[in-house]
Amino acid sequence: MRDSVPVANPASGARLRDSYLDAIRSMTFGLVRFRGTSLRLGPIELLRFGKPQVTRNSVDWPIEGGLLARGPGGQWRLRASGGRVEATLTDYRPRLPRPIYVVSHLQVHLLVTRLFLLRLRGRGPVPGTPASPPDRVRAASVDAAMCLTLTRLTGPRSWRRLLAVTAVYHVACWSVSGRTLGGLVMKERVVSADGSPLLPGQALLRLVLLPISWIAWRPIHDEVAGTAVITE
Repeated sequence: MRDSVPVANPASGARLRDSYLDAIRSMTFGLVRFRGTSLRLGPIELLRFGKPQVTRNSVDWPIEGGLLARGPGGQWRLRASGGRVEATLTDYRPRLPRPIYVVSHLQVHLLVTRLFLLRLRGRGPVPGTPASPPDRVRAASVDAAMCLTLTRLTGPRSWRRLLAVTAVYHVACWSVSGRTLGGLVMKERVVSADGSPLLPGQALLRLVLLPISWIAWRPIHDEVAGTAVITE
């Protein structure tokens, strides 16, 4: 697994270590945090690491065990170089069978890593011209009508079917091309804060938080998911 983002300011290995520890705690509302060299969910040891190896521009955590690991082996690394911060996971041995790991634990790890990297980068500058709030509302209206139509076409109308259609439609469109039908009509695209495509987990998180943004009349879903809507 590998992911990276551009950063404006150089980051030391010590800063990468401290930023990651703080991000894990804040992104999980304190439910998951490091205690010593163990990543824990309450009393449950999810992963056990060796002593972090900190250099001038990187930090490496050797993986030694825990509930999610089949045994010792693998390394989690954060490294700053050439104006980017890169996260890599190598030789990890998950406890889950590989097919189940790929659709479950791996997706969570990819999402948390992306959110951490985008948080480290910061919100600005936006990778394009931000879409105006009125145009975003118009695009959302088109998408709402599209989801209602797809729900009618796929069977008897029900709230459960509508929610399923809405989730599949938005997550697929945002993670594949960044554009829903409403985005095509209004010439808008959803991207990560650094301009990269959304991960499926990132798209799902953005969708789940969308109702809160409507209530608050503020793009909380973009702030949390590390996304932006730009005009093309």
